[in-house]
Amino acid sequence: MTAPASNPLLSDRDVDFQLYEVLDTASLCQLPAFADHSRETFTLFLDSTRRFARDVLFPTYRLMDLEPPVFRDGRVHVHPLMRKLYPRLVELGLLTATLPAEAGGQQLPLTVFSVASAYLMAANLSAYGFVGLTSGAAHLIEAFGSPWLKDELMSRMHSGEWTGTMALTEPQAGSSLADVRTRATPVGDGTYRITGSKIFISGGDQDFTDNVVHLTLARIEGAPAGTRGLSLFAVPARRPENGRLVDNDVRVTGAIHKIGWKGIPSVALNYGEAGDCRGWLVGEAGKGLSHMFQMMNEARIMVGLNGVATASVAYQEALAYARNRPQGRPAWEKDAARPQRPIIEHADVRRMLLRQKAIVEGGMSLLAAASWQADVAAHGKTEEERQRAQLLLDLLTPVAKTFPAEKGFEANALAVQVHGGYGYSSEYLPEAFLRDQKLNSIHEGTTGIQGLDLLGRKVMAAGGAALRTFGEEVAATVERARRAGVDPEWGEALGKAMQQVVELTMELGAAGMAGEVERMLRHSAHYMELFSILTVAWRWLAQAAAAREGLAQGRDKDFYEGKLAAAQYWMHTELPRVSTLVTLCRTAEDSYTRMRPEWF
Repeated sequence: MTAPASNPLLSDRDVDFQLYEVLDTASLCQLPAFADHSRETFTLFLDSTRRFARDVLFPTYRLMDLEPPVFRDGRVHVHPLMRKLYPRLVELGLLTATLPAEAGGQQLPLTVFSVASAYLMAANLSAYGFVGLTSGAAHLIEAFGSPWLKDELMSRMHSGEWTGTMALTEPQAGSSLADVRTRATPVGDGTYRITGSKIFISGGDQDFTDNVVHLTLARIEGAPAGTRGLSLFAVPARRPENGRLVDNDVRVTGAIHKIGWKGIPSVALNYGEAGDCRGWLVGEAGKGLSHMFQMMNEARIMVGLNGVATASVAYQEALAYARNRPQGRPAWEKDAARPQRPIIEHADVRRMLLRQKAIVEGGMSLLAAASWQADVAAHGKTEEERQRAQLLLDLLTPVAKTFPAEKGFEANALAVQVHGGYGYSSEYLPEAFLRDQKLNSIHEGTTGIQGLDLLGRKVMAAGGAALRTFGEEVAATVERARRAGVDPEWGEALGKAMQQVVELTMELGAAGMAGEVERMLRHSAHYMELFSILTVAWRWLAQAAAAREGLAQGRDKDFYEGKLAAAQYWMHTELPRVSTLVTLCRTAEDSYTRMRPEWF
């Protein structure tokens, strides 16, 4: 596991800018939960993850992409490198970084942890995926599990002895969790006999730890149909019994062959083929989906970070290639005897690179802002602060998951395009990054599901309180930009777009309340798109303000001018699209809903 990687994965300067100039992450140390930290301790954690990501993890990416896990003799065998990588990932403290000190954690803010973990995702998202899934599963047990579950299962997940998964999807149900059929029958000793099947379970089996714990949705016998009848269970592949591990009748029935994320398996599972699969109830019976949503929302933020990271590593690859690949000359230069120019000097290449930069750094700013709200929601000084942050976090989560995945795929496609003929060659990395990125729009709820969640729930919740609060944040950023000397037209354009979105949301909400739910949700995907454009414009205006503030101090001119150019690009080429999309949603254009299956 070899020489240092030349690709920086993420820009260190941009990370510092997002954390300490756009946001004031050091001020989180004023909260009691983070009082033992400082910018210095944050930097130590960031530096250790950066080094590991670049020097150790990134060199393994290609090897694991070329040699995916193998399903053989009823078990999944992952790449042998994982036997070395996983203990080192655990040593970095990733499984417990945000846990309280009394639970063995570092009690880091999620804001810092998220940005640090993005380096690891950019380096080898499959290897990091085992960590993310295990941490999320352990966090569920921490939040809702009994003391016995914490001692016997969670502690071993936190120590790296075992890994964890979330097991929701079933072959006949897909994303429709109301149709989950897995059954749980009380045994009488506090355990339940579990029977059923799950599919597309990422990390559902591996051969580098002794056990895998599946956080599983199932229906207790006699529970009602639909999501209200679901409960959450911890179902280990091997269960503790009389001081040893015994087979728990969890069978891997096959592996899914994916286009990307090749290093981490996706498997189908059968519970209880021999009638001897035991599970332990986590939390309250019938509250399984609400408990699971904690992990799902954390996972959605993680998928958003994966989207940013995968777009970033490809952007960095394309940027280096464009700077070093000589080809052609300017159109006005007719002398073929003159040397060829690096392709970054061609305007269309700079157009593609700037769009990637706008997506990557806009997405990173969005994920950092969402993580900030998560920190305040959990640890704010007052109940009012915590509730306000939770409103914003709930609103931002579907956007933070969707924008980096959808626009990140576009950025990855541009990275391939910048490489030209080498881009679609599998000898070059952008082809693999493009395959990886596509999974992010499917993982943890497809883009369509996120659009329904945003419009059907999040912006309408609590009488629109989250949207009003978001409007306050936008207005505060417009004022900061005005004071910093940002072009006032940008703030005016953002304010106008915000007002258009508020008016549209009120109209759609009124339609829903009048019983026209189909009309309300007809263009939920377009609503997600316009809301994403608006949200990232908010983040770019914040970055423009911070850049103007930096220029006023007479430092880093090239960096800040690059930020302002990218902000200008977003405000001039993307933000105007909000009006068109608002009109589409408002008029309830019905071509695809009117289209009958037999017409295709």
